[in-house]
Amino acid sequence: MTTATATIPAPPAHSGSLFQQAYEEVAESLDSVLAAHPAWQAARVLERLAEPDRIIRFRVTWTDDKGAIHINRGWRVQQTNLLGPYKGGLRFHPSVTEDTLRFLAWEQAFKNALTGLPLGAGKGGSDFDPKGKSDAEVNRFCNAFMAELQPQIGPDRDVPAGDIGVGGREVGYLYGAYMRLTREHGGVLTGKPLGIGGVALRTEATGYGTVAFARHMLEHKGESLDGKKVAISGSGNVALYAAERCKQQGAKVLTLSDSGGTIVCEAGLSQDQIDELKNYKEVQRGRLSDYSSPGVEYHHQIDPWGVACEVALPCATQNELDGSEAASLIANGVIAVAEGANMPCTPDAVEKFAEAGVAFGPGKAANAGGVGTSGFEMSQNSLRIPWTRSDTEQRLETMMANIHASCVEHGGGKGKAVDYVRGANIAGFTKLAEAMMQMGV
Repeated sequence: MTTATATIPAPPAHSGSLFQQAYEEVAESLDSVLAAHPAWQAARVLERLAEPDRIIRFRVTWTDDKGAIHINRGWRVQQTNLLGPYKGGLRFHPSVTEDTLRFLAWEQAFKNALTGLPLGAGKGGSDFDPKGKSDAEVNRFCNAFMAELQPQIGPDRDVPAGDIGVGGREVGYLYGAYMRLTREHGGVLTGKPLGIGGVALRTEATGYGTVAFARHMLEHKGESLDGKKVAISGSGNVALYAAERCKQQGAKVLTLSDSGGTIVCEAGLSQDQIDELKNYKEVQRGRLSDYSSPGVEYHHQIDPWGVACEVALPCATQNELDGSEAASLIANGVIAVAEGANMPCTPDAVEKFAEAGVAFGPGKAANAGGVGTSGFEMSQNSLRIPWTRSDTEQRLETMMANIHASCVEHGGGKGKAVDYVRGANIAGFTKLAEAMMQMGV
């Protein structure tokens, strides 16, 4: 018996490398789904999803503390509002390009669909680098950035959040600028500090959710997170709170990293050390090369993937873990990998994990806890009723369990090896395709 297949359309012309990589990863999963739904093919659902509703580009002009004028680029990619207001983070980093944001917005569409919440998808940011800038300089930049972005956003239109380079400080400044421009106090930005409408657990949510997804993958294999050795890359919010959650659930966290290198603790980082690192990275904004603690070694320009572990959580940035590093992890006994960042594993790394039978959770599923909790913050802001930390944590755990179940349903089955990439892509695409068909052209 032969299985019907569909002709998968090529990515839109002039697409950049990151977007093309992300598009092809989704498209390769959809042949049988599109073959089973000829109406979706006729309506060109995949091609329409791949083209953003709009891309807004603008100049951001600001002055530093010495009065010198600086010019940066800003963008907002509004990918799709099929399921709700555009929703996705703002990234401030010198590496940000339009291609970066198109890839992130595309991934966001599937991630947000998987949460089960009424969220569309978008992404934005600037090539501005907040590192090394004073609070006053960051504040001036955020005011200039919001002056350009404000006409495009709103609680029922587009709700940005934080991302790399945009934490509680930056979101607070952006929200203050939005309020001054509109005189409105609404849920237009998420990731806000608690005192101005933020939701409890939002800072921890992406890391905690990634660990929850990894735990579900292990349990599906008849394993437990308790006692496992875990290698983590990155040292931002996602990595630090993934480390904290792993520690809370009995795992041994061996590594964290930044762009300069990796710290390794063979005995496993203690909660006190994790707390020190949170203060060091989030408050002091220090480098891991300058961090010192008993039992912790720093390795310059070395990534974490050569350390023997059973669970790997890449939580830094896109394409940070390649095929050779995947082979090293496999040789050292890894059995589960969950992406805390967006597409941190290259296609050849994902292929190697699949060939070796390693459970692999793609970012659109594994790190959806962050945007899901942003959705909770939107609900809290609309209701004008604050939720407790336990309320948010319970909702987060339930959501991650549901996302895992959707991936199993579409990517395998009970007792079978699960293709989590295929499962996440099909589950997310199905929700988006059904909504598009219901709304017409």
